[in-house]
Order: sequence, then structure tokens, then C-alpha cells
Amino acid sequence: MAAYVHAGRAASSGPSRRSFLASTAVATAAVAGGLPLLTACSGSDGESREGATSGKAADKLLPTYVASTVAKPDLPSKNGSADGYTGKVDLAALATSVPKKLGTGAPVKIMSPFWGTPPKAGCAYYTAVDAAAGTKVTWQNQDGTTYGQKLGAVLASSSVPDMVVVPSWELVGKIANAVTAKFMDLGPYLAGDKVKKYPNLAAIPSDAWRMGIFGGALRGIPMPAAPASFIVPYYRKDIFDKKGYTVPKSPDEFLSWAKDATSAKAKVWACGDMSWFAGSVFGNAPEWNIDDDGKLRYTKERPEYLESLEWTRKLFDAGVVHPDDKALSGDAGQRFTAGQILVFNSDLSAWYVKAAEQAQANPDFRIEAMDIFGADGGDPTLWATSPSNIWSMIRKGASKEIVENALAAADFAAAPYGTKERMLVDYGVEGTHYTVEGGVPVKTEQGNSEVINAWVMVAAPAPYLAHPDLPEIARKQVEWQQRMGVFMKKTSLYGMNVVEPARYATLESQFEQLEIDYVRGNKKLSDVQAAISTWKSSGGDELRAWYQELLDKNGSGN
Repeated sequence: MAAYVHAGRAASSGPSRRSFLASTAVATAAVAGGLPLLTACSGSDGESREGATSGKAADKLLPTYVASTVAKPDLPSKNGSADGYTGKVDLAALATSVPKKLGTGAPVKIMSPFWGTPPKAGCAYYTAVDAAAGTKVTWQNQDGTTYGQKLGAVLASSSVPDMVVVPSWELVGKIANAVTAKFMDLGPYLAGDKVKKYPNLAAIPSDAWRMGIFGGALRGIPMPAAPASFIVPYYRKDIFDKKGYTVPKSPDEFLSWAKDATSAKAKVWACGDMSWFAGSVFGNAPEWNIDDDGKLRYTKERPEYLESLEWTRKLFDAGVVHPDDKALSGDAGQRFTAGQILVFNSDLSAWYVKAAEQAQANPDFRIEAMDIFGADGGDPTLWATSPSNIWSMIRKGASKEIVENALAAADFAAAPYGTKERMLVDYGVEGTHYTVEGGVPVKTEQGNSEVINAWVMVAAPAPYLAHPDLPEIARKQVEWQQRMGVFMKKTSLYGMNVVEPARYATLESQFEQLEIDYVRGNKKLSDVQAAISTWKSSGGDELRAWYQELLDKNGSGN
């Protein structure tokens, strides 16, 4: 029986969400946006997987949390932020987080999404990490942009790799059945104090582990995300300063500034498509939530949903959005660095990516983030992102030796910042993959071709931000998260993987394109309102009753 599961998704509209999530994974090997994720999960063993495992039932399945004390952050996590490291790392005095090799060298096949050109098997990077971890990994790297197709084919076959990286945005259709049908319960290896054999996995926050519960068992090793990971409105500070622009602090101020800043003749527009940002400005709760009046509502039902769409449409109507953004063409990030747009929204990783990219090409380039304002120009209402949206899973039937070697790989990949293991995973071997310049590691050409997203997809430590070459960016990122985190709330479904009945799987499929069309002036507000009415009568009200029963039984996530 197929089902429909979500991992605490946020209400928003905008350009292709899947491409956005994939680009985020490229930049950070983590999804930190909390955008809508249509995913599914069920068993094919005849047992219903509908509902959720939460509260005391979930607690019994979780690994014991033991915080890492290896490397103290310069900016400890606060208000749901990541940890921040802004000081220079003494590369000669890195700590050890895996004092003894946990792998026995038994072969393990790992399949993972990959963006770019995968390095060759047996390359210096793979050889070095295997030697340090005691593993022998055969990588089955698949093109990240078409990963869902390959994942579906592999999981439908009788030959499943030992370990598979499963991003939540690919868990749709028939792939859904694989979660409980093809992947094992890791509880016998990781639940409770058993995880202490793997200290780096034990240091992953419990909320992230809770998201790895599928079909009543702990099946996913999570890649944690900081709760205060919101969509970021970036602006060109260098151009703002040059033009004397004041950073807007309300929707009205933003529109007024945007009209002033736009000059089609000069080929400069104020912004890209700000749909994602609008969702934060108007504070609409994602998914289902018990609102302040005690009533359970879906994200599309609230007035804030329409208000965010109407404001976004005002920007398009005013002609302040770049024509290519209106046409859903090209890359808004490239338009931003080219100075064709002065504001765009993306995830937190873009702050560093853009700054590093432009450091040599345009030394005057300055990227900053606006603080998110509320609909009335006051404080915003922001919603915590899902604690994890990517997992690695181990196939059912794997031998104990394969399982333990896969877990050894995950433990090594989850090494915290400031350790030899993290340095090796992120930069490779000194002299081969990077050199040290002014105390900062700089990748060589070989490093750039070999040390890219493979090992980082298997597992990750508690969320952190560190950029040895641009430590000021890490500081700004964490401080922004901490400022915004003050206004963060958790929804009633926070931290739950909820498996909905399959009959509701296509209920809201009409909304994404409708939102795109409405904000661009191609549909009327009445069309959106009609879609909401249809959603209610086609099963939305039934689904509300189903969620009410689930929350009554399991309790609220907040």
C-alpha cells in the first residue's frame, strides 16, 4: 500500500523546488531550506505504515545522545542556529574523533547522488579515506539531477547496494515502498547505548535521528540540519552602499525600493522571484498546524497563504522582477553576481558560495542578508525547518560485517569540525589534494576533481558553519541564524515523519503550477481560492480529521 509522507515542509511557492533542493545539496551536502518535500514511505509486506512514530514510542528507538567535546565552536549554537567556527584551525593540532579504525576492510557498496564528474575508483582521495577509516568502499555515484530514476530502477531490482543515500525529495511513487521493504532496522546496532561504539553518530542530535524512523523502525542515518535554516534574502551590499539604498524593513518598503532600483534600460532589476521569501515574511505555518485558536489547519487554508502570493504578484506586476525570473529561465544566482538583480533568495550556503566565487573575479563584491521582516514591518513568525531530510540506509539482508563496515563509514563521515577525520573527508591529503597557504587549506586541481560530494553524503555531524578562507562569512551566517531564530516556532508536526494514506497523495498537486501562474499574472486570485475549495471537498477535510486523530494519539511536535 503506497502512502505519502512529509518531513516537516514549509509553505512556499517558487521556481522548481526539486532543482533548488538539489543545488543546495551540491553546495552544502545538506538540505537546509525546509521547502515543500513531497515524499512517500510505506511497507510492501502487507502491514499498514500510515501514521507516525513519536513521543515515548520513538524515544525507545533512538540512539543515546552524547555530545562531542572534540572541538569547541567559537559561536555555539543558539536559537536553533548551527555552531560557528570563525578562528583559524591549527592544522598541526587537529583532534582525533575516531581513535581506532572501526572498519575491518570488508567491501561495502554505497550508492549516492553526485553532482559533477565523479572521480575514478581507486583515486588517491578514496584510497586515503578508506585507509584511515578501515573501510573498502565501492562508490556507485549516480547523477544527482536524475537520481530518482536510477534509485527507482535499483530498488525495483533484486540487487540493492549495501548502503543507499536517500534524499527525501526522491521518495515518491514506487520508490516509496523501498524504505521499509528494502532497508533494515538499525536499532540492534544503534538504539540506546549501542551507538556509543560510534561516537560521531552518537553526537548527532536526537531530533535528527527521530526523522530516521520509517515504518516504526530506525532505518535512516540522518544528515542533520539546523532548525533555524530559513530562506535567506540576499542583497548586493556593495551596490546598495554605492547607490545609497536603505535596506527595506517591510513589504511596502521593499516594493517602494524595488521600483526605485529597477532600470530596464540599464538592464538592472531589483530582484528575482521572491516567492520563497514571501512565505517567511507572511509567516504562514507549513503543513498542518494547530493554530493559536486551537483549530487544525493546512497551510493553504490560512489568509497568510494568499497574502504572500498577492505580495509576490505585486512585485511581478510592478516590473521589478527580472524577465528571466518571470520566464523561469537561467540561474538567479548568476544574475545576482552579474549585478542584473540586486536581491535574490536562496538557502544559507549561497552566502559562502557566492562570496568565494567572486573573491578573485570581483573584489568589490559584497553579499549580505536582510533580516526577515514581518507582514506589518514588525517581527516575523518563522517556522523551524525539518531536523533532517537526507538519510543513508542499509539494505535488508546485509551481513553483520557489511553493516558494521557501513556504520564505520558513517561514523567517519560524521566526524565533527576541528578533527583529522573531518579534514580528510573535506580536503583530502595535504600535498596531494590541498596545500596550506597562510594557515588556510586551499584545494589543488586534483583536490577539486576528487574531493567532492561522495563521503559527505553518507552522514554528517551536528550542524556547523566554518569557512577557513572566509571566516567572516561563517560568523555572519551564524549570527543571522541566531537573530532570526529568536522568532522561530515549531509546528505541531515538528520532527515527525508522517505517513499519509495513499488516497491523499495527489491532493495538492495542482498548487505548485497554479502559484507560479498566479504570481506572474496568468491566473486570478479566484482561481487560487477555487483550488482551495476543491482541495477541501476532494479530501482535504477528510485528511484534517485523519491528522486530528494522529495528533490526539501521538501528541504535538511543539
